[in-house]
Amino acid sequence: MTRRPLPAGTVTALPTGTPGIAWTVDDGASPAVVAAYAAFAAETGTRLTFFVNGVRPSWTEHADVLRPLVESGQVQIGNHTWDHPALTKLSDQAIEDELMRNHDFIQRTFGVDARPYFRPPYGYHDARVDAAAARVGYTTPLLWYGTLADSGDIDAGQIVGFADQWFTAGRIVIGHANHPGTIGALPRLGRLLRERRLGTYTLDDVFLR
Repeated sequence: MTRRPLPAGTVTALPTGTPGIAWTVDDGASPAVVAAYAAFAAETGTRLTFFVNGVRPSWTEHADVLRPLVESGQVQIGNHTWDHPALTKLSDQAIEDELMRNHDFIQRTFGVDARPYFRPPYGYHDARVDAAAARVGYTTPLLWYGTLADSGDIDAGQIVGFADQWFTAGRIVIGHANHPGTIGALPRLGRLLRERRLGTYTLDDVFLR
């Protein structure tokens, strides 16, 4: 697939004609769910983008498993801030500090530069937040157009129901590595992708930085 220039401003979807989804995964509150996602990716070849909070021990705990997937390009790492504050409530300097503390963690842990993509916690951002982020190289707020709704504790069947709604070509879908229901859903999510003949793409698969 030919990569496209990265559009200016906030990105919520993949380019028209992309024959699959960008499956993005936030937070990492649960080491068990991060481990399950890593195993799922390794076993199935599913391409994922993790938006990590470095404060979560799960990313350090499973770095050795994830690092080869990151190095191969199958898994991409994005910046979700250090500890998940609402950026619209922070000063400009605090916004920069949140992103750069996490930036340094990502670079140290996975050996990659996550710029230009950042995902503002809760999706909260505005022109001031975007300007502060851009000053430290995070020029692209990356949101979503479809959710697995698993930031809270819901069961696997509910997660699959949301995937049934949102796993369609061109979507950026948000999931979370926070609660055990996600673990049970993963095999069924993989089957849904296969049944619909949808590919999975990292951001770097579809956009030129």
